[in-house]
Amino acid sequence: MGEPLMTTTGLNPRPRRTHFRRLSLRESFDLPLAVVVLTLFAVGLLMIYSASWQYASVQGFSEYQMVMRQMLIGLAGLGGIVIITLIDYHQYQRFVVPGMLLIVSLCLLVLLFGSETQFGARRGLFSGSIQPSEFAKLGVIIYLSFWLYNKRGRLHMWSYGLIPLLAILGVTAGLILMQPDISAAATIVLLGGVLFFIAGGKMSQILVVVVATALLGFLLVKVSSTASTRLSDYWNGLQDPKNASDHVKWSLEAIINGGLFGVGIGRSTTKFIGLPVATTDSIFAVITEETGLLGAFAVIILYVLLLWRGLTIADRAPDTLGKYLASGITLWIFIEAIINIGVLVNLLPFAGNALPFISSGGSSLITTLAAVGILMGISRQSKLAKLSAERSPRNAVVDLRRRNRRGSVSRAGSAADGR
Repeated sequence: MGEPLMTTTGLNPRPRRTHFRRLSLRESFDLPLAVVVLTLFAVGLLMIYSASWQYASVQGFSEYQMVMRQMLIGLAGLGGIVIITLIDYHQYQRFVVPGMLLIVSLCLLVLLFGSETQFGARRGLFSGSIQPSEFAKLGVIIYLSFWLYNKRGRLHMWSYGLIPLLAILGVTAGLILMQPDISAAATIVLLGGVLFFIAGGKMSQILVVVVATALLGFLLVKVSSTASTRLSDYWNGLQDPKNASDHVKWSLEAIINGGLFGVGIGRSTTKFIGLPVATTDSIFAVITEETGLLGAFAVIILYVLLLWRGLTIADRAPDTLGKYLASGITLWIFIEAIINIGVLVNLLPFAGNALPFISSGGSSLITTLAAVGILMGISRQSKLAKLSAERSPRNAVVDLRRRNRRGSVSRAGSAADGR
């Protein structure tokens, strides 16, 4: 009998082929994030139907028309999540500049050929079915993430940091402000400032952004009747809720009617007699009236869970680019939710931000679902990087054995065969 074969890793009569584990399709998706998003989407479908069936019937449409439209758009968006998740987010770099130019062009087309809303603003194309301002929010996050990542070593220089940032935000937010869509423009500026802070911008530069934004807001209130009216209604409502805007007063009435447990799904009354845009801007008031404060808090908790999961993905991202993307997307979705809810209870001046995944609207839903796909993709790349790190020590052992020309896998196999 021959002696047992010695290798650098101990006693091993025959070498074994190393099998590297790959991520399964199920492991490629972030389950906690998926559960939160799907739950919010399901809540949205239920509440859109509740808020729209009576209006649709009066207009001669099917009572299911609005909810079916939202469902089809959502299913398309969920399919998009699957595709986007499987794409390495570093591959977006080749499309960042063309994509941003396309968004800016669409915003310009809205000013020239956009469809007017009932309030006289131009915010959409093709009878309002496409709203470029929604695409611009995600587009700015992606563009700035790559831009900040590439300039991260020179952000402290004004010519490489603050000045180009203000130019990027100024062009995009300026075109949207001219529609006018004050809330979308303000959201874009806020997101730009947050990303610049996360990327390590100097406090002096961030202070300049804050001061410039405050001055711009002051000027806007002076020259825009819409902005001044919103601020006046907000201030009056803080002093006495009875003097708030009609929108806020109807929202507060819905919340009071709902009480702790709600009046029941489909039994809201304010959506029929005065609550404006019940399926979009005011849908949280419908949720609160029909499910009560308990249902409202449950929805808020879902957004908090989304914030937690998104920031966890950002913290575990394999590089700073992934961190910027995940942080920007997560904070954007959470900020949208906070603004929508805060407006309805008069904690913030009126803004037209949708409630993510819940409010009716194709552009908003498609954009936020695409953003979730990017988050999923970053989570997947983190898992792949972890698997790669786990393989590295094994590869190092094999390389070392081959370099020493003793106990290598190939020679071990030959020796074993020749026993």
